Amino acid sequence: MKIIIINGPNLNLLGKREPEIYGNATFEEYFKKLQQKYPQVQLQYFQSNIEGEIIDKLHEVGFDFDGIILNAAAYTHTSIGIGDAIKGITTPVVEVHISNVHSREDFRHVSYIAPNAKGVIAGFGLKSYELALQAFLD
Repeated sequence: MKIIIINGPNLNLLGKREPEIYGNATFEEYFKKLQQKYPQVQLQYFQSNIEGEIIDKLHEVGFDFDGIILNAAAYTHTSIGIGDAIKGITTPVVEVHISNVHSREDFRHVSYIAPNAKGVIAGFGLKSYELALQAFLD
């Protein structure tokens, strides 16, 4: 099984940025643990702060992978382009958020990803990624 995790803007700052919300671990540290825990899964990781690069990556992997775990971060709430890219590919996407976006600012309650996603997981910290991965494995 081939799964890619795509992270959006500011998630390269995990471990440094707002640790009370996002924790102290870097995503790279967490990703290595996921790879060790799920050796049967061909896991890849991509992060960009640039909307167009995320869209390009979705186009690149969206017909060949078994699943995409997407944390589009702030683009979740603003990017019609990313939502349309998901609509245009065949690989299923699970939308992920580290924090519970519904307990935060009102603008975070709207997702342009969710209508085209297989599902949404939010609020379980970095564990949200593993829950998404398990959704593809089940």
